[in-house]
Amino acid sequence: MGRNKYLVPLAFIGMMFFTVGFATGINGYFVPFLENNLNLSSAQSYLVIAATFLAFLVFSFPASSIINKIGYKRTMSLSFFMFAVAFLLFIPAARLESFPLYLLACFISGTANTVLQAAINPYVTILGPIDSAARRISIMGICNSCALALPSVFIAAVTRKPIEAVGLMDLDKPLFIIIGVVFLLGVITFFAPLEEIKAEGEENEEDCPYAAVKTSLWQFPHLVLGALALFVYVGVENLALLTVLDYAQELGLPNPEHYTIYPGLGMAAGYILGIICIPRIISQVQALRICTWLAVLDSLAIVLAPPQVSVWCVALLSFACSLMYPAIWPLAIVDLGKFTKKGSSLLVASIGGGALIPLLFGAMKDWVGNQNAYWICLPFYLLIMFYAYYGYKIRK
Repeated sequence: MGRNKYLVPLAFIGMMFFTVGFATGINGYFVPFLENNLNLSSAQSYLVIAATFLAFLVFSFPASSIINKIGYKRTMSLSFFMFAVAFLLFIPAARLESFPLYLLACFISGTANTVLQAAINPYVTILGPIDSAARRISIMGICNSCALALPSVFIAAVTRKPIEAVGLMDLDKPLFIIIGVVFLLGVITFFAPLEEIKAEGEENEEDCPYAAVKTSLWQFPHLVLGALALFVYVGVENLALLTVLDYAQELGLPNPEHYTIYPGLGMAAGYILGIICIPRIISQVQALRICTWLAVLDSLAIVLAPPQVSVWCVALLSFACSLMYPAIWPLAIVDLGKFTKKGSSLLVASIGGGALIPLLFGAMKDWVGNQNAYWICLPFYLLIMFYAYYGYKIRK
């Protein structure tokens, strides 16, 4: 497929990554929002993120079956209608002041997110040459990161109230607007010019002899280790992107909602560097190695620096995270042949790390305080560093 032929598909996929970022940003918004309005503990409020990302563990493989049955494009369209249902459920949850109903809405939103990512991640990876996949995913990442800070800014603008003054009953209007937009996006996607594409070796096994002799996903060590690296990455990435608002509020900093902008900017800056440098200046592997070193050093700075400096280190952590996902995904999915869709589902299931690690972080925050809770990041970044140097090369 020539470059001009996939510019239009990339534009549509970019819109979908924007939606993923917006939905993730809503999770970050609801953590301190529900903690304040429903008098929850930190561990309870982080169940919002856990409920959302639990869906990735439950529905990733069913999502691959949906793609096999109705194709990439219709699966993408279906996910938008699922988002509309989830956001609609937030309204009675607010009126009833029901935390379980909020968690159910978050789970449905996570299911929509799972279905969408099961389609768009492999699609953008195999849309062009595999050695430049990180570059394409970086472009998509910009769309994603630009949307992360929007929910808090959007809700504050629509309600005309500062974030700490927004109550449960103030969410109806912004949510109805969001529902209308995602429903419209579902219709647009259904008619979008997105071709059904195949990875190398999916149709002709001779094109990928390494995968042709395999009978199970578990016979691809680079995939399994990549899934593990992605599992811990998504968890610590969520801490980098979604906890800065809560941290700034706890420190009593003025206009804490403004801090939500900086993690997105950090991610965008890293993605721009990836677009410029990969694969012309550095490879996907080299980018991953550089990012892991930055993340390890910044994780230490978060827990050792004074709190007013530490909050900026949390925002900076997103820059270190930026090229990890774009690099891990193509390194893990390469040479899967006929197992490409199932392998993609395993990687999407790994996004469920976003459920467990923030939940552990919330419990640690109650136990040792907000700043010390960030110690949880260090061992996970070291694991990703192992994959960057050795794990991706393991073959059987």
